[in-house]
Amino acid sequence: MINNKKIVVVLPAYNAEQTLEQTYKEIPFDIVDEVVLVDDASRDNTVQEGQRLGIKHIIRHEQNKGYGGNQKTCYNKALSIGADIVIMLHPDYQYTPKLIPSMAFLIANDVYPVVLGSRILGKGALKGGMPMYKYIFNRFLTLSQNILIGQKLSEYHTGYRAFSRQVLETIPYERCSDDFVFDNQMISQIFYAGFDIAEVTCPTKYFEEASSINFSRSTTYGLGVLKTSFTHFFNKMGIGHSKLYEMKKRG
Repeated sequence: MINNKKIVVVLPAYNAEQTLEQTYKEIPFDIVDEVVLVDDASRDNTVQEGQRLGIKHIIRHEQNKGYGGNQKTCYNKALSIGADIVIMLHPDYQYTPKLIPSMAFLIANDVYPVVLGSRILGKGALKGGMPMYKYIFNRFLTLSQNILIGQKLSEYHTGYRAFSRQVLETIPYERCSDDFVFDNQMISQIFYAGFDIAEVTCPTKYFEEASSINFSRSTTYGLGVLKTSFTHFFNKMGIGHSKLYEMKKRG
């Protein structure tokens, strides 16, 4: 805990058997209270590896629900076990768990309610091996999103994120896509609800076992990102109405 706030790390996994141990062993358990592993119908032994490592909370989807569907299960479980701070970390070791304390401290000390690990601040993305076409794609989409949403993030596409409980209890993330565009819809909801987002520089690694999507899926993802940004813009202007932005009623 930090400031008596329970910290839960969630691991949305798909075929993560080979990298799960390396990721798990770098989690700073001096401040992290619980770990949740959600396996999205992997074809390998991700669940068995999680059991061997002693992970207490393991959920397996019998059918693949997609990257967004996996995260929904992660956040629902984290909230159900009393998390005050939820940190989403990919178990493919593409992002270092060593940033968890920095991200958690910002939220625990009420500096920011959301923190993203940015691969673009500094030169982490290209130095870590991000393919050039993905880097260009990332920069173009981020510029478009900042213009349409009215923000100044360095990137919207990182898979390393930390949230306060209040944020997850406010935004209707259950209405987001079950596919990869879930991440962008969630950030859009967070800004729409009036929350601020901090970024910390994050090194990243691209290697064979790290998860990635091909060019075709990247194109589909990019179109989904642009659609989300325009939807956000039109809702802010009062032109459109999407249930993505109907915030939860608390209390």
